[in-house]
Amino acid sequence: MEITASAVNELRKKTGAGLMDCKKALVEANGDFEAAIDLLRKKGQKVAALRSDRDAKEGVVIAITSIDGKSGIALNLGCETDFVGKNEEFVGFAKEVAELALINNVKTVAEAMSLPYETRTVADKISDLVGKIGENISIKKFERIEGALVVPYIHTGYKVGVLVSYSINSPKLEGTGKDIAMQIAAMSPVAVDKDDVPQATIDRELDIAREQIKAEGKPENMIDKIAAGKLQKFFKENTLINQQFVKNNDKTVADVLKEIDPNLKVNSFIRMSLS
Repeated sequence: MEITASAVNELRKKTGAGLMDCKKALVEANGDFEAAIDLLRKKGQKVAALRSDRDAKEGVVIAITSIDGKSGIALNLGCETDFVGKNEEFVGFAKEVAELALINNVKTVAEAMSLPYETRTVADKISDLVGKIGENISIKKFERIEGALVVPYIHTGYKVGVLVSYSINSPKLEGTGKDIAMQIAAMSPVAVDKDDVPQATIDRELDIAREQIKAEGKPENMIDKIAAGKLQKFFKENTLINQQFVKNNDKTVADVLKEIDPNLKVNSFIRMSLS
């Protein structure tokens, strides 16, 4: 498979690794970007971005909740250019679709597209916008979440939206609940706790750790033990309740939740970014 200069440059932008290292990784991975990123990590390269959702396309992400705070939706309305993504009409339309979807208990993109809008449907309005603006526009992602309390957060510029479902509704969550949502936006945890991390992710991290340890020349009989330690570090840094709380590094998110109420838990969360 031919590896183009543009592909090498794209991987360099995504990872921060050197051009030659990126080319070698792409050749070894037969052009697969995610596999190439893993190869760079295994060889000890400092990779700037580990998840493809950071390689964002354009548009907006809207995250809103119901009046009673017990449900919420996150919606990504995509377009081709940043110019259109910042257009007031485009952003306003995305908000209207999100509100309609929430009110009508919509659960899928297809259902959202068929919602009545003005005298026609959301799909018809999108077709009108495509004709008017001259760009491809679509609802790219849609997710719904429920809980005793759901707290929303939209990062500046509508690039990232977060919804956090809590197990109980406490007045103290008015501020702290938002802080935790902001932490999810900034730190991008892979799961609520280590037991929620997909096995595929665990296997991937262990494989990368073992290759790193071998490259460091550690004894064979120590590899699994050291890899297990690296996995625990991964859990601490990448699962929400085990992360240091961004507003007080002396506490974990779990500590903060417990201080509010011993029974308070994060049921789940949605972190949606442009892609």
